[in-house]
Parts: sequence; C-alpha cells; structure tokens
Amino acid sequence: MQDNTILKLAYDISSITRDKVGAIEAIMTTTKILALNARIEAARAGVAGAAFGVVAEEIGSVSTEINHIAADFREAVEAHTRQIEEVGGKMMIDFRGQRLTDLSLNAIEIIDRNLFERSCDVRWWATDSAVVAAAEQPDDAQRADFASSRLATILRSYTVYLDLWITDAQGRVVANGRPDRYPNVAGLDVSRSAWFRQAMQTTSGDEFTVADVTRNAALGDAAVATYATAIRANGEQHGARTGVLGIFFDWTPQAGDVVRGVGLSDEERAQCRVMLLDAEHRIIADSTGKGELGDAYPLKTGDRERGYYVNNNRLVAFALTPGYETYRGLGWYGVIEWDLVAGEKRTALEQNTVKTHQMES
Repeated sequence: MQDNTILKLAYDISSITRDKVGAIEAIMTTTKILALNARIEAARAGVAGAAFGVVAEEIGSVSTEINHIAADFREAVEAHTRQIEEVGGKMMIDFRGQRLTDLSLNAIEIIDRNLFERSCDVRWWATDSAVVAAAEQPDDAQRADFASSRLATILRSYTVYLDLWITDAQGRVVANGRPDRYPNVAGLDVSRSAWFRQAMQTTSGDEFTVADVTRNAALGDAAVATYATAIRANGEQHGARTGVLGIFFDWTPQAGDVVRGVGLSDEERAQCRVMLLDAEHRIIADSTGKGELGDAYPLKTGDRERGYYVNNNRLVAFALTPGYETYRGLGWYGVIEWDLVAGEKRTALEQNTVKTHQMES
C-alpha cells in the first residue's frame, strides 16, 4: 500500500541519515585526534614546526565545526522524519479505516438486498391458491398434500431456503415443502413462536415479519432467518387471516459467502476478520469461523452509523444496515476487524500512531 511505502521510505531516510552522519562524526573524531597529534609534534619541532602547528590548529577547528553541522543535520532530519512517519502512520490508519468501512457497508448492503428478496417471496407465495386453500381448510389432507407439492416446486428453484411451512390460524403446521427431509414438521405447534404471532398481527398482505437469526430444532438445528406473513382469505390484500406462511432462509452458507466474498486484497484477507452482527451485536456470520452464532462482539459505534476506531492493536470498521427499498433492515452491522500487527513488523513510530488513535477513540 502507498502509505506503507511512505512510512518505509521515511524510516529508511532516518536510518541512512543516522548511519552517514555517524560515519562523518567518526571521521571527524579521527581527524581531531590527528590534528592534536600534529600540534604536539609541531610543538616539539619548535620554531620549525610553528607553521605546521597553525595548520593543525585550523584542522581541529574545521573538524569541530563539521561535527556541529553534522549534529544539527542529524537532529533536523530526524525531526522531519518523525513528522513524516507520524503523518504517514495516520494516513495508514485513515486510509485503511475508510476502505474497510466502505467494505463493511458493502457487505451489509449485499445482505439487505438478499433479504429484501426474501420479504418479497413470502408476501408473494402467501397468495398462492394452494397455500390459501390449505390454510382455509387445514384438516383437508388432500389440500395439504397439494400445497406441500407446490412448496416443493418452489424449493427446487429457490435453493436458499431450507423449508417453507403453512400453518393454520392456531399455529399448527399443516404442510411443509420438504416432508421427506423434515418429516416431523407437519403437526408442530408454533403458536408461541415470535414469527407466527407477529405475522398474525399484520394488517395487510403488504406486511411481513422477520425473526432474528437463530437455530431451528425442527430443521436439524440449522441457523435460519425466518420470514413470515399472514395467509389471507382468497389471497386478498385485506382478507381475513387464516394462517401463516413461514419461510426459512438457509443462513449459514449464504451469509458465509457474503463475509468471505468481500473485496479484500490477499494481504488484507490474511489480516482481516469480516463479520455480520445483529442489532444486539451478536455475531451471526464470521469469515474466520471463530464467532459462534450468538457470541457478542464488543462493537463501539460511538452513536455513529458507520466509521472506524483502533482498539487493542486492531482497526475495527463498521457500517449500520441502510436497508433496501421497502426493506428497512434489522439494525444489523457489517464489521471488519484488521489485525494491525499480523504478518508484519512495525516501526516504533507506527506503534505510537496506533496508541495515539487508541487514546483519541
């Protein structure tokens, strides 16, 4: 990166200057010793060596002056080099911080656009005639089987879902799209589930509900994002609520593709951890696999929607979900954590730059 090059050049200049000035000072020290010896020999020679003594004295004076100039030069170069390194260090933090903030926003925007489509799916499929019929007559096995086959057809095309469930108005699952994979779903009582209760409270077919990412025991304990809406009589926008359609987004592989697919360079990828956090700052996706679903991340936003800060030798960039079209988002964050020391040795001034940012944040 360009800012790293600036820091390296500044450090090299400082190092070269110290070496070269040190060499000059060593030569001048030798010269002063020679001049001293010359004065001693001139004194022994008496009148014959008087002129040589004057020359030796002048050489000593010149040597002293050169030493003073070299010392002033060293001090001036080192002072300017420190400023360059400090500015370069800040540039490094700011450049990386802004870049990673942009990539954090990109990651959460991809998820928002993906989940916006899920909100469209559930509202559309809830009006399917087979789904409507199954919810209106939940005890009709033939209608339930037909609805199950319709859901299976959807699932063959939409591979991002684990399963789709139809419930009656009391919260009993009457049909699902993958009874072969999840044979114990039909008949489940989901009346206490937040997604069911909230879906039954929607006021029109334009509304939907979404639950936080969590594990669903009936789906093999897989992590899912659950979207739901009320099924309405005749599939009408303001029809009576006769049941609920719940769709279960297969979270882990889809979110994993997002956090691992962020546009990082090879160098950045080796030092970065890309995460998605929910509104409670629980880790719901982690490119390193370190964070388990539900582990809390100590994000410090400072009431900002996006930005970055340095904490414990890590640069943390974040961006709050902006939503997408009619999808407002769930207060989730894209977060990228950069290990500032991994894979490289930093100069003392780089370390001081990080410490300064830590104090400022």
